[in-house]
Amino acid sequence: MTIVVGYTTKPEGRAALARAIHEAQAHAEDVLVLNVSAGQAYADPLLASEDELDEVRAQLADARVKGEVRQLMRGKDVADELYAITNELGASLLVIGLRKRSPVGKLVLGSNAQKILLSVDVPVLAVKA
Repeated sequence: MTIVVGYTTKPEGRAALARAIHEAQAHAEDVLVLNVSAGQAYADPLLASEDELDEVRAQLADARVKGEVRQLMRGKDVADELYAITNELGASLLVIGLRKRSPVGKLVLGSNAQKILLSVDVPVLAVKA
């Protein structure tokens, strides 16, 4: 089976990748790293550059984890893309990163995280940086 990780260039994305690699090693699974943008590449700070994606590939290789890196810019919502891919692959786990929130912000996780947790049909592991 495959572990899907929602990757961003922020510390939360790097933490999610590290945890997905750990889980893949522990359970002998593959990893699919998804870097998704709903907008234009030049306007989205969470969209990884090709150098950053190469670094992700190197991390997978160094950890001896079989994996694939995909970058999607189809104009779809991030949560919808993750939902579609996890279902398409029959993924065993989805790993996402969460950022720190203020006390008021803790009432609501964030639109993408909340939508993912409520809609995805596979277990979701949410990690903080």
